[in-house]
Amino acid sequence: MRSRKSTPIALALSLPLLLTLASISPVQGATPAATARRVDELLAEELPDRPVVKRVDDHTFLRRVTLDLIGRNPTPEEIGAFTRDTSPDKRAEKVAKLLADDRYGTNWSRYWRDVVLYRRTEDRALIAAGPLQTYLEEQFNANAPWSEIATAMITAKGDVQENGATGLIVAQQGRPEETVSEISRIFLGVQIQCAQCHDHPTDQWKREQFHQLAAFFPRVAARPNVQDRTIVVSVNDTPFGRRFNNNNNRFVGSLEHYMPDLQDPSAKGTLMEPVFFVTGEKLSAGARDADRRTQLASWITRPSNPYFAKALVNRLWSELCGEGFCEPVDDLGPNREVTAPRTLDYLASEFAAKEYNLKWLFKVITATDLYQRESRSRREPDEAAMAANVSQRLRSDVVFDNLLAALDTPEPASRGGARGGYRQIRGPRAGFATVFGYDPSERRDEISGSIPQALALMNSPMLSVAMSSLRRSAGLGKLLRDESDDKAVVTQLYLQTLAREPDAKELATCVLHIRKAESRSVGAEDVQWALINSTEFLHRR
Repeated sequence: MRSRKSTPIALALSLPLLLTLASISPVQGATPAATARRVDELLAEELPDRPVVKRVDDHTFLRRVTLDLIGRNPTPEEIGAFTRDTSPDKRAEKVAKLLADDRYGTNWSRYWRDVVLYRRTEDRALIAAGPLQTYLEEQFNANAPWSEIATAMITAKGDVQENGATGLIVAQQGRPEETVSEISRIFLGVQIQCAQCHDHPTDQWKREQFHQLAAFFPRVAARPNVQDRTIVVSVNDTPFGRRFNNNNNRFVGSLEHYMPDLQDPSAKGTLMEPVFFVTGEKLSAGARDADRRTQLASWITRPSNPYFAKALVNRLWSELCGEGFCEPVDDLGPNREVTAPRTLDYLASEFAAKEYNLKWLFKVITATDLYQRESRSRREPDEAAMAANVSQRLRSDVVFDNLLAALDTPEPASRGGARGGYRQIRGPRAGFATVFGYDPSERRDEISGSIPQALALMNSPMLSVAMSSLRRSAGLGKLLRDESDDKAVVTQLYLQTLAREPDAKELATCVLHIRKAESRSVGAEDVQWALINSTEFLHRR
């Protein structure tokens, strides 16, 4: 039998949240623009000492929002059209247009693919990369609610090649402890895995609560199959006719979860009932796998859960503005220091009220004053929080796609089946993922450039072939043949590579170099190579 009775822990967690939300006036209608204005007001109230930072110009805004939403630089034609547009609502209209572009789903599916797979238990889990990306791309472009996506990933089963939603479970090989740790981290922003062997060192979670959460997943098994396939199955009877007395054999599942005895690891341990640590709601031991996971997903995604909406809002705010309300983005525990907590509470409550509409949330954040402020370097601890947008290093897929666009060259064919993992496929994109990739959940101040990255751009065979300009009918070769004015060539290279025009000094320097080079083509190639290897190309401001 199920019990939905709340415990005192649940009341202790929810009462402060309800009191906080009651003090924040709702915005009637809650359109993205109205919600953004209210967010700006709350930030101004909570952070009154922020310095005044002006809004970015149209060129910078367009590049920023295009990179953020679809992972590409705007084209020269798009730049011209946007800067000539005199409509007062053109920025909001551009955001809506980008969110309707299928590349929005592609860009953000790659982001979440990396969130899920960077903390995989072993590299064989990469067989889930392609199907997971495809699943997420379809969901994002259809604007499926975040709650539906989370529910699908928590309750997923079947062949990973046919159901990409199984990717999170496959990434953790179906192991209950690892799987629930990732579910809590990704969907709640709570690092409850720190309580697996002992009570949480900095939060209120107890070891028993971690293993009660793991008790939602003992009957899940991720079984390897032929041809790089993995099947996620439910185990509701004695596995393979044998009863396992402990948690050691996770690849075939077990009927119940036992908390290990730390004094005697060989002992059976303590039988744990499935209990949701946020509220104390529980199921009885003996519940079927589908009931356990469906109920857990329901408890996680319901609007009264204070963590679900906050975790997503905090993560996207950090990704778009460069600084989250809480850092790192997947550690929102109850004892964490939060910048502008009333603002976070308000935006999370509005997101939940909008039924976890992701495109709505993107429209809100990109309309805020903070998002549209000029960028600054990452602040020091004693400097004002959220004073400006923060320059962000681009993810590997974004760098790779912008490189292809700047060179006007198609993506080279990769070796490896379409079912293979994205880092197992041999090809230039896989090479960029190895060198330029990073865990999206890491703090951005811990991610920096490296010598291998510089060498990859300087010595890339793809770059060398694509920049053999005179042998190509596209890219730089075509530009040089069609345009006799060196100033126009330099301007076009800047627009294609950095999505802006060169300033007077840059233009003069580049034109002089082209004219002094051993040939016009060599000089132009030098300019293009320098732009591609610039810090500006690898970051969005």
